[in-house]
Amino acid sequence: MKIGLAGLPNSGKTTIFNALTRSDAAVTSYASQKAEPHLAVIEVSDDRVTKLTEMYQPKKTTYATIEIVDFAGFNEGISHNGGFQPTLVARIKSMDALALVIRNYNDDFESAPDPLKDIDTVLTEFIISDLILTENRLERIEELFRRGKRTGVLEHERQLLVRVQEKLNENCLVRDMMLTDDEERMIAGFQFLTQKPLLVILNSDEMNYARHDLMKIITERFSAVEFAGKLEMELSRLDDEERSAFMADMGIHESARCRLTRCAYELLGCISFLTIGTDEVRAWTIHSGDTALQAAESIHSDLARSFIRAECFSYDSLMECGSERGIKEQGRFRLEGKDYVVRDGDILSIRAGH
Repeated sequence: MKIGLAGLPNSGKTTIFNALTRSDAAVTSYASQKAEPHLAVIEVSDDRVTKLTEMYQPKKTTYATIEIVDFAGFNEGISHNGGFQPTLVARIKSMDALALVIRNYNDDFESAPDPLKDIDTVLTEFIISDLILTENRLERIEELFRRGKRTGVLEHERQLLVRVQEKLNENCLVRDMMLTDDEERMIAGFQFLTQKPLLVILNSDEMNYARHDLMKIITERFSAVEFAGKLEMELSRLDDEERSAFMADMGIHESARCRLTRCAYELLGCISFLTIGTDEVRAWTIHSGDTALQAAESIHSDLARSFIRAECFSYDSLMECGSERGIKEQGRFRLEGKDYVVRDGDILSIRAGH
């Protein structure tokens, strides 16, 4: 899973990046157009994996991970014709979701924060970039038509892109369009920015933190989470014991990392299933609604090709029964076929042929 941190210059993206990843990327007052993205991989905190590790004492423990990418300030990547530079667009397109960092703190170099305006500013640039992409493709299709290469597939694509163009011109996002599954597949290759799942991170200082009226407005339109960025970054640099003590004193129940990963899973509709044993305890990320066959594919393509069945029980059942033996004695051990829909917290063992 890849999450891209996006936002206007000086919105505190790198501060949030450092808070999430415990990195020490330089935080500056001005963004550089030539700045390369900061990259880091974070583990997804999961008490289930921790508990299973205590039970099985494996040689290796592997938590699910999320790749965090901190892009340069978006204004620095905007071309003179509007829209984003092609290199920036290409990087953004590889993300599974975007986390839009919005400034909600006072800054010596900036005017008073205006989070709602900043959200609209970035979304407008997303729309312009998608419009440019749509118009360029429509021009190419018209050229093909003039050369006598009119096909039913191209005509359907043109009609769909005209609809997309109309909606973008109305300042609507592609992800808000009512598209059929076939239409979704037809435009999937474009990777429209306004089609990306979007999470708003409100980056507040202590004075502006927990203004519930503001968060209420934002959450009416978007998935959103609020961080006290500078404070969270300072906390991330403490050792575990000191951090826990400070968080308890300040009434912070979860780290920025935990809140971000939970929001990301909800936004993308992801769940985790688990594999256990003395060699390794591991969490695997799949989408809600995925089958046992797709879970096998996420482990290794060979398991999917030669899939026979999935031996399955839930983490909760294991905790209640105390052991795998107890699971079987109480009839909670199941054999599932390839079409079984995996649930969050399922513990799977895939049986496959040769």
